[in-house]
Amino acid sequence: MYQVYPRSFMDSNGDGIGDLNGIINKLGYLQRLGITLLWLSPVYRSPMDDNGYDISDYEDIADIFGSMGDMARLISEARAHDIDIMMDLVVNHTSDEHPWFIDALSSKNSDYRDFYIWRQPAADGGPPDDTRSHFGGSAWTLDSASGEYYLHQFSTRQPDLNWENPRVREAIHAMMNRWLDKGIGGFRMDVIDLIGKEVDRQIMANGRHLHLYLHQMNRATFGPRGSVTVGETWSATPEDALLYSAEEREELTMVFQFEHIRLFWDEQYGKWCNQPFDLLRFKAVIDKWQTALADRGWNSLFWSNHDLPRAVSKFGDDGQYRVVSAKMLATALHCLKGTPYIYQGEEIGMTNVSFADITDYRDIESLNLYQERIAEGVSHEAMMEGIHANGRDNARTPMQWDSSPHAGFTTGQPWIGVNPNYRTVNVAAALDDPDSVFYHYQKLVALRKQLPLLVHGDFRQILADHPQVFAWLRTFEDRTLVVINNFTAAPVTLAMPDNLHDRQGQCVISNYASRERLESTMALQPYESFALLLERL
Repeated sequence: MYQVYPRSFMDSNGDGIGDLNGIINKLGYLQRLGITLLWLSPVYRSPMDDNGYDISDYEDIADIFGSMGDMARLISEARAHDIDIMMDLVVNHTSDEHPWFIDALSSKNSDYRDFYIWRQPAADGGPPDDTRSHFGGSAWTLDSASGEYYLHQFSTRQPDLNWENPRVREAIHAMMNRWLDKGIGGFRMDVIDLIGKEVDRQIMANGRHLHLYLHQMNRATFGPRGSVTVGETWSATPEDALLYSAEEREELTMVFQFEHIRLFWDEQYGKWCNQPFDLLRFKAVIDKWQTALADRGWNSLFWSNHDLPRAVSKFGDDGQYRVVSAKMLATALHCLKGTPYIYQGEEIGMTNVSFADITDYRDIESLNLYQERIAEGVSHEAMMEGIHANGRDNARTPMQWDSSPHAGFTTGQPWIGVNPNYRTVNVAAALDDPDSVFYHYQKLVALRKQLPLLVHGDFRQILADHPQVFAWLRTFEDRTLVVINNFTAAPVTLAMPDNLHDRQGQCVISNYASRERLESTMALQPYESFALLLERL
């Protein structure tokens, strides 16, 4: 799986914004990488209050991205490159410019009033309760014409849909089927754990009807077609993930869970106050999910996406060891059990960006929270440190294609600034270097297709108490893969478990010299990783 953030991937017409024709122009590159499913962040018609996650028409394309004709051509051309398209399904909420909401505002008696969630003011005339928006402030906004408040868990311009209304569910199912009829391969479902909300109990995620709604959706749309589905579920536990993804449940193929991401967020300030990386805690979380979903359900494997910092900046070293740590992270990801997701630019080791001025940022979440926290007395320096570490625009700077102006992304003025390191970190340089991060990813993608063990093999962590090394075994039929990853910039002298002493095997991937043998004690270089294929232990 490869995720494209269309606004930032490739601009074909010089307006500074990436588009569908830009993606079509780069399908050969994606095929060369070896990916088989391409997830597009939203390209639907939208006023772009939240970069397309506020949809005003589910069945049209935003002008900045192209047309429905371009979309049809992308689906067709991608298929010719052995790539299916996964659309981003945003159905917890719509834009306030969606015809349903415009009609709902017209009258309390509108046929679409109950498509959204309305409540009377509190006794003092204020919001019905103290529910907060994820983008800051109250989750309730007053409609002065009717005197009622509507719910929005994100921007005020993203009113939440009322999934308790069966007409809402039917309309969404019909829309999904029309997209599936166009030939797409499936859906990534934005904040899907929020659709079962129980508003009067202030339960905003994982409500009691959530799985009923998903089962209904499966049966009415993608389930009989065998489409791939992945749900974004920030609230999910391993137990929840089995409800979503166990085959007999007939819900989703898999979910994104974020426990390994939230692990180092501050209890009070969340991601805006970065906490030190702790490998032991990180390993424990990955192990928990690998173990829980071992026989039922399925894991989504990812280090970054459009909402998260760049993987090499978060979990590796984006300075001296950028290349080797990016390769280590790639090896670790692809050698776990589940479906690996590559976020655009990850395959060349793109890094976080540190714009000096808040006005250089475009993300509504960062801008809103900056203003809110500054008003609360948090310093400018502290907020900028948080945005530099974890802000969403880290992943949204333009794809770095070459060393020409604006990184070859556009001939115009890009909608957001390009990371200044594009002159050395770019696709053209990566393709010219046989030892680049790109070719490491390419080899790993190929291995996933060649080795059934990487798909079906059991996972068992070894050296669980080691503070610098994350290591495990994957076993399938008569073969075992030993995966060793040094997650630090320090050399490590590693004492191997007794049953792995002096074992000879085939090194299928490494980011330093090839390792063909396991010794009783092994000296690992900074961020060294390798995977050694052995006969079954």
